[in-house]
Amino acid sequence: MPATTRPAGGLAALTAALTLMTGLTLTACNTTTTATPDATATASPEATAPPCRTAALTWTLSLLDGDGDGAGAGAGQGDGRSGARLTAVNKGSGACLFAGYPGLAIHHGKADGIEGAGSGRPAALALPGRAAVTVDLRYTRRGTPGAGTWCVRQHEASVTAPHDTEGTVVPVTDAHGKPAVLDACGETIAMAPPRRAGAGT
Repeated sequence: MPATTRPAGGLAALTAALTLMTGLTLTACNTTTTATPDATATASPEATAPPCRTAALTWTLSLLDGDGDGAGAGAGQGDGRSGARLTAVNKGSGACLFAGYPGLAIHHGKADGIEGAGSGRPAALALPGRAAVTVDLRYTRRGTPGAGTWCVRQHEASVTAPHDTEGTVVPVTDAHGKPAVLDACGETIAMAPPRRAGAGT
């Protein structure tokens, strides 16, 4: 009996059809998408907190040990400069964002005055309720060599939260919380970048 010969074209067509179906199946599998988490849903509440306002903060301005008592430069200061610390505590229960340097101005009358100045752009700090932020200050004290004649002696200072327009007056105290006087010379008071302090400071 003669051998049966199948047309080669039929087998090729069948193979092509199977290949096409397999390709479509793989393509469909590869196009399956998975849902990605919404970035805003996982963001920290503190990251979206409103800016801290001057009136929502409790402010203190304290001279470091040795300043304000006529003893010269503060303890531990070896460069003839004195130090002070500006502290702000969030009075509310919700968080606020302290983003930048606060405003600081010490005036003697209407003409003379010295303002705080910081360098760079400090990182924004989220302040939960009762949390505190501090800014260390350095200034040249009257009578220090090279102090010059532009000096301001004052028992209070005007402060403003970053990016706020409403300020408040803060009394100057010594390291023990007693009334004191800040006696500074020069055009500016150097401000260190704000940093977080312990809650309830």
